[in-house]
Amino acid sequence: MKFSKQRELIYNYIMNSCEHLTADAIYADLKAEHPELSLGTVYRNLTQLSEIGKIKKLSLPHQVDRFDKNLEPHSHLICEVCGCVNDVHVPHTEQFLDDASKYTDALITSYQITFYGVCSKCRKDN
Repeated sequence: MKFSKQRELIYNYIMNSCEHLTADAIYADLKAEHPELSLGTVYRNLTQLSEIGKIKKLSLPHQVDRFDKNLEPHSHLICEVCGCVNDVHVPHTEQFLDDASKYTDALITSYQITFYGVCSKCRKDN
């Protein structure tokens, strides 16, 4: 798939961010310098980028969809104070998945583990 200027702009913005961004946040941040950009264009390009595997779409419970540049398998923490989403790397996840496969007699091909708690920034602020 050929990258248009707008798709390249959106992709680069995600790749240079340390956050799990929403479409609305991406649009708001890019709109000031790129007034020709529409919210529909942002949504359409995010969908296409996730479909071709360039980014990961996170559909988290009770949250709007977010987009992640990290394509490696990992879990997330949703902060109950500020709402941020952070990556969580849990050791021995592969063993856990192997055990789950054996217990259920199923082939587990992917997973999404979401933790809820208070992020380190909010813990320091309290």
